[in-house]
Amino acid sequence: MPDAMISTTGKTGGADPAGWTETAIFDLAPVPLWIEDYSGVNALFEEWRAEGVICIREFLDADPSRVAAAARRIRLIDVNQCTLALFEAKSFEDISANLDTVFSGDMLDSHKEELIQLWDGQTEFESYAVNYTLTGKRLDVQLKARLLPGHESDWKRLLISTEDVTEREDRRRELAVSEAFARGLFEHSPVSLWVEDFSAVKVLIDDARLRGITDFRTFVDVHPDFVSRCLSEIRVIDVNRHTLELFGADSREDLLSRLGEVFRGAMEQHFREQLVDLWQGKLFQQREVVNYTLGGEPLHVHMQFSVFPGRESDWSLVQVALTDITARKKAEAYLEYLGKHDILTKLYNRSFFVDELNRLERKGPMPVTLIVADLNGLKTVNDVMGHAAGDALLRRAGEVLNEAVHEPCHVARIGGDEFVVMMPASSKEDGLQLAESIAELVEVNNQFYTGADLSFSLGVATARPGERLEETVKRADAEMYEAKRKHYEDENRDRRRDGSGLSS
Repeated sequence: MPDAMISTTGKTGGADPAGWTETAIFDLAPVPLWIEDYSGVNALFEEWRAEGVICIREFLDADPSRVAAAARRIRLIDVNQCTLALFEAKSFEDISANLDTVFSGDMLDSHKEELIQLWDGQTEFESYAVNYTLTGKRLDVQLKARLLPGHESDWKRLLISTEDVTEREDRRRELAVSEAFARGLFEHSPVSLWVEDFSAVKVLIDDARLRGITDFRTFVDVHPDFVSRCLSEIRVIDVNRHTLELFGADSREDLLSRLGEVFRGAMEQHFREQLVDLWQGKLFQQREVVNYTLGGEPLHVHMQFSVFPGRESDWSLVQVALTDITARKKAEAYLEYLGKHDILTKLYNRSFFVDELNRLERKGPMPVTLIVADLNGLKTVNDVMGHAAGDALLRRAGEVLNEAVHEPCHVARIGGDEFVVMMPASSKEDGLQLAESIAELVEVNNQFYTGADLSFSLGVATARPGERLEETVKRADAEMYEAKRKHYEDENRDRRRDGSGLSS
């Protein structure tokens, strides 16, 4: 209510007998009631209409002082005892003298809506407003007003009820604050958060039960189309900011329109396991999965899946939290690489060689052919040219062997200058052919590098029926040493030939 209402009676229950005869009922009503005279507002409206005002809202918005002018035309006639109690007033005179306290703040905003309803010809209106007691306590109030019978044309008597809705509005404000806080937590979480609707997935799973399926794992293995169908039925409701940053999306719309780029590859296998868990009633799950950014980069994430409390019956709201573990997975992969590889040559190391030899001995496939390769002249290069030159020669050896050996064969550096090629399901002829390929690649490699020449002494042996592979290694090793002996004999012969040639 506006802050300029003027009393004409000076006492509670002093309503004009000509306009109101049941003062006792009014005064004892269990709800706060006001009687006001709006005839001045009616007269002001007539003036505005005469001036050509058509759209009252635009007219009042253009000059807010017009609302205040209308408020000053209102006269307070009476209030009942319940009104005095609500506003902590001692008497009618007390409340009428302090209307500027009762109707302070943004009261004119709600009064504008009341004026608009009256302008449009309504004989009653409703509005929400904020009032204050005489001690300054805030009151949220719901106002309902009606022109009393006989005053529809002159507006001299308007009955207003004031319902205290402070408790309701406090709860609404608390809920709004809580929702804003929850939204803030969601939006600014350092974890990727997704809110999704799995209700269609539940319908599909329930339908599978009704069809008599009991072994769900076998069912999804045999019917991958069911998994694809379930994946396509998931509806993403919302994602937070970190999700957009993590997946390199410009906006929610950008991400949601390109989900096929995010969930691909091995994701379907992970989703199959997720469906099996849901079939078994596990509504909270966690696992490591691989997604992809919109730029195509693999993204290793730890996924936590949870059906919202109260949605267990339909799965209509679930939350998925994704924690980026790509750096950790890379570190783990690098540590695993270090555990199996020689850093200098990029070949497998002795630890891998031992494990692979044992695996081949247990599982095959047989026959297994082994090539032992020893790098010639490494000690001389280290002694004469330094260990940096020796390391360079070893790296060249790794380049050649990596180029020559392909899966299912493997090559490992098992000592300072010694290497072993493991060839499952291969004959000695296969081994000799690979040895020739290595020799050819060595020749090509020497054409591109200056300094010490690269050369290997090679020994080839194929496992005999019932022979331990350790014995096969020894036989290949013996052949390698025979080849090395011949290599150094030829090298010494060449030196002597070169020396005699020079002297002659």
